[in-house]
Amino acid sequence: MAYLQVRNATKTFAGGMTALRGVSLDVRRGEFFTLLGPSGCGKTTLLRAIAGFNPLTSGTIAVDGTDLTSVPPHKRDIGMVFQDYAVFPHLSVFDNVAFGLKPRKVPAAEVARRVPEALEAVRLAALADRLPAAMSGGQQQRIGLARAMVINPRLLLMDEPLSNLDAKLRIELREEIRDIQQKVGIATIYVTHDQEEALAISDRICVMSNGHVEQVGSPEAIYGDPQTLFVARFVGTLNELERGQALTDLLRRLELDRADGPGINWAIRPEDMRLVPPGGAREAGAATLEGTVSKCTYLGREAHLHLRTDAGDLIVHVVNPSRVAIPAAGTNVAVALLRGALMGFDAEGRRVAASGAA
Repeated sequence: MAYLQVRNATKTFAGGMTALRGVSLDVRRGEFFTLLGPSGCGKTTLLRAIAGFNPLTSGTIAVDGTDLTSVPPHKRDIGMVFQDYAVFPHLSVFDNVAFGLKPRKVPAAEVARRVPEALEAVRLAALADRLPAAMSGGQQQRIGLARAMVINPRLLLMDEPLSNLDAKLRIELREEIRDIQQKVGIATIYVTHDQEEALAISDRICVMSNGHVEQVGSPEAIYGDPQTLFVARFVGTLNELERGQALTDLLRRLELDRADGPGINWAIRPEDMRLVPPGGAREAGAATLEGTVSKCTYLGREAHLHLRTDAGDLIVHVVNPSRVAIPAAGTNVAVALLRGALMGFDAEGRRVAASGAA
């Protein structure tokens, strides 16, 4: 049985704007579950509905078998970490973390025990007497995390907690958050629009668009086996092949022509193609496509090679570019495409079975 159950969640705001459209999902006990999607897709609305801040228009939310529909926010026993730190500047780190225990009438001896434990978990035990103004953004966000955890919540909600931090600190803190979550074992719902962040720290990801769920799965499934064109486009880079004789010939050589039809869109990830000599020997289960290099973007550990082909403009990822010869702009090259790497989507954007695929 799922620990958190959301069933047919619908939220319509005054004025008729519908932010959630019959969302249903399950979160397991102790799971790190991420809501991923672009701005306006409904992920924060859903998070706030779970917290009780945005009551649903219809549908139900239950935690550990308890229906929360009519339970006010302060009685849901849910911890929340916000985007803007939400620390009290006039209170010490200790008092910031202890703040949520006061309305729960936790005895002073228990506060004296639980607050240091929470600060130790987020590596702030030595800074308990410091004021937040003297601390970095990452440290302030860890105060918010400790304050959310110290109440021993049934569920931990995090609303884009790293969006105000610089890129390097985001990477460092996201790893810390994941480590802390695994240590304490609290089921966590994490909201982000950053696909790399979601892939790096999640047990499972729920990709949302326009108020509904596109796909729920492990990071590997979301990236490597997208079930809709939206997911394939939103998570990672995608090459979409243009309709024409070149694509028709390519599908025939890959024995995918039986899966083709009106409205089918074919796509492939940049890392699922590799450079080969033009006119090179044929590889089993693969076909080549020739093109011309238009530019190369060097990114250190990889390079993005932009090609113009008869099947459209494509990007090819080249690993360790400093160790291989990168063809210059204007060079004629060929790329090999594996049959199993090509993905087809119907006119509604749903994944189609590739008949004949290995």
